Amino acid sequence: MDSITQATLGAGIAGALIGHRYGRKALLAGAVLGTLPDLDVLINHGDPLSNMINHRGFSHSLIVLTALSCFLAWLAKRYRLHRDDQEYGRLLLTIWLVLFTHPVLDAFTSYGTQLWWPFRPTPTSWSSVFIIDPFYTLPLLVGVLVAALMGIGHKTRKALGWLLILGAGYLLASLGAKHWAESRVKELLARLDERPVAMFSAPQPLNIVLWRVVARLEDGNYIEAVTGMLDDREPEFIRFPSNATLAGQLPNRWSVEGLRWFTGDWLRYDDIDGNLVVSDLRMGIGTGHYSFRFLAGKRDPDTGRWETVRPEYWQGGPGRRDMDATLQTIKRVWLPEPPLPLATWNERMTQP
Repeated sequence: MDSITQATLGAGIAGALIGHRYGRKALLAGAVLGTLPDLDVLINHGDPLSNMINHRGFSHSLIVLTALSCFLAWLAKRYRLHRDDQEYGRLLLTIWLVLFTHPVLDAFTSYGTQLWWPFRPTPTSWSSVFIIDPFYTLPLLVGVLVAALMGIGHKTRKALGWLLILGAGYLLASLGAKHWAESRVKELLARLDERPVAMFSAPQPLNIVLWRVVARLEDGNYIEAVTGMLDDREPEFIRFPSNATLAGQLPNRWSVEGLRWFTGDWLRYDDIDGNLVVSDLRMGIGTGHYSFRFLAGKRDPDTGRWETVRPEYWQGGPGRRDMDATLQTIKRVWLPEPPLPLATWNERMTQP
């Protein structure tokens, strides 16, 4: 999730567990340690696609972070951080929880987190919370700020503990909401006499009420649907092709194969005026507005053959947003009518 959320979570854990010993310093240390794994963004792997699939790699490994926790606790004891030589077990637990919860929280998003690096299963993506979710972050952030202003006493630590439990409850609720959304779309597909072989769902921005569900069909193509808990009608949906055969025409497919591994093969390929563009279907607000799209190849105008190119972002990369579409999607949470213009958005997928 975003850095503010990770820092807040780290500060909350440290304040609740060792705030009685370190006071406000515990909040600061927890916030710094809680954002430590994300420093891997400073590593340049050579191109935007490689940077994407290697982010949340070794620095988010539960194996690496557990070893780092033990090392940091050993340093603290080696240099006698506590004059009375007590509570090093609590310190170890705190360090471990601050580091451990960072990748676990990330795994609740759609991006993909390599929890078991150096082993390389498909990165974990439970995809039940948006990368920024104020309903998770704000209560704990208020608690941490109050603790920083008023100091950390018994009541403050207890309050932080309850806020952490509340946040965990919200994450569990998001998994329940995800199951509801997928079940609703499965019912829709059954009425359409479609049999999905796989399904991926993701919450829309800033909430766990509105969901986007992508279903892979037996022919390899997709149906994408949007449904919300406040809806009183069937989900809006659209069909579109995967165009997966395009990827097979590239002479060197290392970049595409890396992206297939990272995303679990939730990809769409488009020939846009001789440019082979591959889109990650997991992230974004839906058809035509995916967060990660890459130029992977170009077609030789003379021979008609595809040539592999150094991957680069297509049309500006993840920072490029259609604000009108984003606001329209957020509004869709409580206003089911009119439905989102998925067909219009889909047309943008193949525009230069």
